[in-house]
Amino acid sequence: MNSRGIVAILLIVLGIAVLAYSGITLKTPGKPIDVGPIHVETTRSHYIPPVAGTVMLVGGIVLLFMGGKKD
Repeated sequence: MNSRGIVAILLIVLGIAVLAYSGITLKTPGKPIDVGPIHVETTRSHYIPPVAGTVMLVGGIVLLFMGGKKD
């Protein structure tokens, strides 16, 4: 399987996962805050909406079935 097929399969799987959970919220480490002797860790939330899942799914299907035409 070539790299185009692998990317297509990954897009399809991620698209289905986002649609199955009605969007996905990811948390990443944010910028730590230091105020004197107090150290506070922060997190940032990122939301992937279901529309993005639909775009990933359709894009993966198109990429998978788009024929690599060889001359």
